[in-house]
Amino acid sequence: MVKGYWIGRVDVTNPDAYKNYVAANAAAFAKYGARFLVRGGALKAVEGEARARNVVIEFPSYEAALACWDSPEYQAAKAERDGHAVADIIVIEGYDGPQPA
Repeated sequence: MVKGYWIGRVDVTNPDAYKNYVAANAAAFAKYGARFLVRGGALKAVEGEARARNVVIEFPSYEAALACWDSPEYQAAKAERDGHAVADIIVIEGYDGPQPA
């Protein structure tokens, strides 16, 4: 089964209020088996535009990634973020096919 991922690009506009979102999202992420692969960190935009904060979260499956997004736990956490950050987030299925030789 291929994994699922959230890819998020975020500009935080109210860092103090954003901390409430970070605290609140832990319950949903734990429930759906989320694992952070990227959580902030140094970046260099080599093409196109970037946001200040970037995140890649891995889930056991695409279905789990979608279920987490749709869950009441995550939607409650997201309500803590609304109005305090501008975000682009996608939920995407992983790739388990051949790789370049």
